[in-house]
Amino acid sequence: MEAYAETLKFGPMNTILLKSATLVNENQIYVSDVLIKAGRIDKIAPNIEYAGAMEINAEGLHLLPGMIDDQVHFREPGLTHKADIFSESMAAVAGGITSFMEMPNTVPNTLTQSLLTDKYNIAAEVSLANYSFYMGASNNNLEEVLKTDPKNVCGIKVFMGSSTGNMLVDNEQVLENIFREAPILVATHCEDEATIQRNLAEYKAQYGDALTIDMHPKIRSAEACYLSSALAVSLAKKFNTRLHILHISTAAEVSLFDNITPLKDKRITAEACVHHLWFDDRDYAEKGNWIKWNPAIKTEADKNGVLAGLLNDHIDVIATDHAPHTIAEKEQPYAAAPSGGPLVQHALPALLELYHQGKITLEKIVEKTAHNVATCFNVNERGFIREGYWADLVLVNLNDPFKVTRQNVLYKCGWSPFEGQTFRSEIVHTFISGKLAYSKGKFTTNETGMRLDFKR
Repeated sequence: MEAYAETLKFGPMNTILLKSATLVNENQIYVSDVLIKAGRIDKIAPNIEYAGAMEINAEGLHLLPGMIDDQVHFREPGLTHKADIFSESMAAVAGGITSFMEMPNTVPNTLTQSLLTDKYNIAAEVSLANYSFYMGASNNNLEEVLKTDPKNVCGIKVFMGSSTGNMLVDNEQVLENIFREAPILVATHCEDEATIQRNLAEYKAQYGDALTIDMHPKIRSAEACYLSSALAVSLAKKFNTRLHILHISTAAEVSLFDNITPLKDKRITAEACVHHLWFDDRDYAEKGNWIKWNPAIKTEADKNGVLAGLLNDHIDVIATDHAPHTIAEKEQPYAAAPSGGPLVQHALPALLELYHQGKITLEKIVEKTAHNVATCFNVNERGFIREGYWADLVLVNLNDPFKVTRQNVLYKCGWSPFEGQTFRSEIVHTFISGKLAYSKGKFTTNETGMRLDFKR
């Protein structure tokens, strides 16, 4: 794949026939044809014939429901020197992500309904993937938060720990009010600020300005994560809030969650991110600030504990927390370098690599990246390969290796934490609402994605 590869205007393809694809869907793997008409999955059957359809030979390829990424930072408006909705949605589509939910810590912060509408208007013009945007909460905007429409907004984002931007909600009464009155799902970033500040003061007293990246998981510690997540869970239980805790990074936090079935009955759910499943603190020596995230990447035991939590269904979904910064920003000393990194182009290939390593099944990858996200957020008619549903699909070749380099990344920031990594699986085609949005390094740029809606 070449960076910013040639774009093609495929034109409207109202009918597409996928022949002999190996479907991975709802805990089954089987070979079938799939007919797509008017954006939706019209028929799934062993042998479909349809005159005039655009026919794609999918023999030997695996067909997955497109990944729904419930946590990205695409940086528009206000931070477009790092990324923008067009560039990052392009990278997402190339990575098999068909829908994204974007966070409110842009500039200005998305703290009013008017600013939220502005972001939807931008996406309607430029996003290659389907999209939704979180309404942001602060210490003083509850009235605006309560105006959020549950049917066309994915959720409310609450920073219970400081991160990129200035949206920390640390007023206890405000937190209680949000958890008591929120009309829809509340998604939280959980790190206890008092613990982080205490740890930081101790390290500064000992090392002064000579702080280094290996100290990051000790400053933003496992204790800080557990205390904040435990508080969020207790508030949700007190007020029966629909709570979704983002980017679980410690083995200890997994114990806070249940594996209640069916998933739709769960009031408290949790997310793991690709980087916390892939890296651990031994990687700081090589990767440095390129893997500086909040919450921090922690120990091998934490990485393995988060994966175990996914496999036993205490953790419900996998996302990216895609959060790009420029190369110059990341090359600063540890204390000055911002946290976050770009992931959407390589998240699914990384998960498929974990499959090749025998750590997770294809069925579980699909469950955690598509089925469960749709269920947790009540996404309407997406996330499954079902007749009548929107055709958000990705065809992957499990045996077509490629190496990640700065020359083939699509992110506007121009780098990837996976640089130098060879993945054994590659995305071949991505379909967004029935349209062929990506095909072997080329993109359809004259068609945009759709705004997600929710059955609430």
